[in-house]
Amino acid sequence: MDKMSIIGIVLAAVAVLGGSILKGSGLAALWSSAAFVIVFVGTFGSVFIQTPLHTFRRATGIAAWVFRPPKSDPQAIIDRILEWSSTARKEGLLGLEPLVEAEPDPFAQKGLQMLVDGAEPSTIRNVLEVELSTREHHDQQAAKVYEGLGIYAPTLGILGAVLGLMAVMQHLSEPEKLGPGIATAFVATIYGIGSANLIFLPMASKLKDAVRGQTQQREMLIEGLIGIALGDNPRNIESKLKGFLG
Repeated sequence: MDKMSIIGIVLAAVAVLGGSILKGSGLAALWSSAAFVIVFVGTFGSVFIQTPLHTFRRATGIAAWVFRPPKSDPQAIIDRILEWSSTARKEGLLGLEPLVEAEPDPFAQKGLQMLVDGAEPSTIRNVLEVELSTREHHDQQAAKVYEGLGIYAPTLGILGAVLGLMAVMQHLSEPEKLGPGIATAFVATIYGIGSANLIFLPMASKLKDAVRGQTQQREMLIEGLIGIALGDNPRNIESKLKGFLG
């Protein structure tokens, strides 16, 4: 569980709700069904237009990474690669065959199988890099869905405010309705700017970071597998992979 995300959500809620109370507006002033429809339905409508269905599905699938990021332990990956390297030097590449089925990561399993099958290092690199590039592209596009939400929401918030003010202008002959009407109009702006800067854009940033972390780990796997295929000394492989730790 990512504690920073939980703390961030709590602080964001405190900032908006607490600020409204401290300013004397109260919580009721933050609710407007019309503003909700204009901002959120409109924002998602805009994103639906620009996003393929499979990308949106992937975006909903990785949303949980904000609170439960994929496991990231580069040192553990290095240790696994060194174990594979030691096994390959002692028993040959066929000695890795029992490890293929036991490997839980499909990407690493594919690389190990190619080692066992005697594929050339260049072939292993090309095949795995294509898969890595494709997966990274899909995940980055999914993360950009939330970036899109963060871009469109403020604009829809302004649109909601303008529509609200237009409604107010129709009642200029009734001064008692002007104050509440104007206040309600600006709720849409709060929804748009608040959701973008407190939810959507931070989510996009965190998801992109998680995707980069996943890509780095797979790059480590590729380099380790290539080192094993070339018959490099485990110590040399370790020295090379340590460079990924920064």
